[in-house]
Amino acid sequence: MARLDDEDLFQSSTMTFGEHLEELRVCLVRATLGLAVAVVVGFLVARPVVHLVEQPLKRALGKYYTAQSLRTFDSWQPRVAGGSPLPYSRAEVVDAVERLGLSFELREVHPDRLARVLGSRAAEGGSAAPPAAAPAVGGEAGRGAAVAPATGATPFVLDDLVPLLLWQPLARDPRVSITTLSAQEAFGIYIKAALLVGIVLSSPWIFYQLWTFVAAGLYPHEKRWVHLFLPVSTGLFLAGVALAFFFVFDFVLDYLLQFNAWLGLDPDPRISEWMSFVLILPVGFGIGFQLPLVMLFLERIGVMDVAAYAAQWRLAVVVIFVVSAVLTPADPYSLLFLAVPLCLLYFGGLLLCRLLPRGAASAG
Repeated sequence: MARLDDEDLFQSSTMTFGEHLEELRVCLVRATLGLAVAVVVGFLVARPVVHLVEQPLKRALGKYYTAQSLRTFDSWQPRVAGGSPLPYSRAEVVDAVERLGLSFELREVHPDRLARVLGSRAAEGGSAAPPAAAPAVGGEAGRGAAVAPATGATPFVLDDLVPLLLWQPLARDPRVSITTLSAQEAFGIYIKAALLVGIVLSSPWIFYQLWTFVAAGLYPHEKRWVHLFLPVSTGLFLAGVALAFFFVFDFVLDYLLQFNAWLGLDPDPRISEWMSFVLILPVGFGIGFQLPLVMLFLERIGVMDVAAYAAQWRLAVVVIFVVSAVLTPADPYSLLFLAVPLCLLYFGGLLLCRLLPRGAASAG
């Protein structure tokens, strides 16, 4: 049970309140210096890191626009009965997209005008400019518009347009590229990438300073738990970061882009906004994954016990979901991907406290 009958929070501590504050100041300074050194290292590798963190977003955009292109292919219908069919079968299109990594856009042209332009260029070695009366129009362009023909020219006939698929490698598709909107934005991206590297690299040192501060106010038989918790704490933090980067990002991005499609909006993401997302989510996961360790530590020093953890599990689940909503962006997938593991970790921490009771540990 929590020590509710203590009037002085520090009466059973080995340090006074002032000494706690001084120890906190020293640990914060050391942690900040370690983070600064790690950020300097991060500047040396920030460029490849930017390209690395772009990959989940590019994969999600590629899947989004590939699915959109296939929907356009499936929904295309000739303008008139008996009109020109699509130049490829669906099986050919799917093979080119999935096996060869190509993307396409469906456009429409007048075949006679296109042949006239290509034939003219072939005959003259490619130096001739296309005739003014040889337009090639794509998609919805020109549909429903009345085009007044020049004197002696034939009118523009919509029904003569035939479908054409324009292919390119998905990696070179401009819709999949990630944009910046100002010249200085790239520098901000570089800083965020270095900060991300610095946080990950310095996490063992930061957790060491955190547990050093905690250990300073404990008795010798309690301090040994701090030395045991340090490597586990670092491992849990890195596990949370890895889960967010290698697993959660793809699900969250797919959900957000599907929501764009549902609203009929085409995404045009900026790299600076994505970097902010990359900073928040993994760090939130890494911090959240400390839960079982914190539970075991509080049980070891007598602040909480197994009975209290077991009795308050419903409240703990509510708190976990609230904290997950704070630590993650405003989408249900990232919230659930953090809250569900934390609920499992809470019960794992409860089981750990049961398997390693405080009395038995002290006796050993």
